[in-house]
Amino acid sequence: MSNENDAEAPESPLRRELPEEVPTAVEEPEPQVAEESGVPPLSGRQRLVDGLWPPRVSRAQLIVALLLFGLGFGLAVQVASNSDGDSALRGARQEDLVRILDELDSRTQRLEDEKQGLEDQRTELENSSDQAEEARKQTVERERQLGILAGTVAAQGPGITLTIDDTKGTVKADMLLDAVQELRAAGAEAIQVNGVRVVASTYLSDSGSGVKVDGNKITQPYRFKVIGKPQDLEPALNIPGGVVQTLEKEQATVTVDRSTKIVVDALRPAERPDYARSSSR
Repeated sequence: MSNENDAEAPESPLRRELPEEVPTAVEEPEPQVAEESGVPPLSGRQRLVDGLWPPRVSRAQLIVALLLFGLGFGLAVQVASNSDGDSALRGARQEDLVRILDELDSRTQRLEDEKQGLEDQRTELENSSDQAEEARKQTVERERQLGILAGTVAAQGPGITLTIDDTKGTVKADMLLDAVQELRAAGAEAIQVNGVRVVASTYLSDSGSGVKVDGNKITQPYRFKVIGKPQDLEPALNIPGGVVQTLEKEQATVTVDRSTKIVVDALRPAERPDYARSSSR
């Protein structure tokens, strides 16, 4: 009797909750393609090399690379030029550096004086009881100053005489042009070279055994008559690596003489412009 009851007894809930046994899957080994084909597998370094070479460069990457190359080349040229320009100053003596600083101070003071003069002229015009007469006086003075700069009137004043003896014939037009530019930068107000007045439009060119100034041939010795402050003009020519040293390297003899009175009497004809007209009304 008890056996029949045991046979008919329902299945236990615990038994129903247990999952059915799942057969364990057997992992199959990956096929060894490389081994079966007879080719050995690639190492990590070989796969890296294959990924990097040959390089795959797009058009945009190529343009960026060219731009960066051009920028780097320009910076290198700029650094090289700055180094060449500073080499002369690095090798200069202490007294030469002091003289260069004094020259810079003199140029600054000269510009300040010019600024103050213009401000004084403006004040005089504003405060003059007879502004018309004051304006006329300033116009006449301004015309005289412009005539000196244009070379249409003679001028005299303190300055220097620069003489260049070129017996070897090695001095060229560009060296004389450097002297003119250096003198202008030092405050020269009137310059005359071997009887030719130097103005803003003056040009120099080589001509056989001599040099032409505005088409007029001049020969050595080249003599510059310069009006300006001698204390500024002479040091500007004698700075390290400047005009005097450059000419002496070409075996030319250079002398600079100061004077309290230099006469610049070579004149240029007044030229009327063909196209330019005053814009004032």
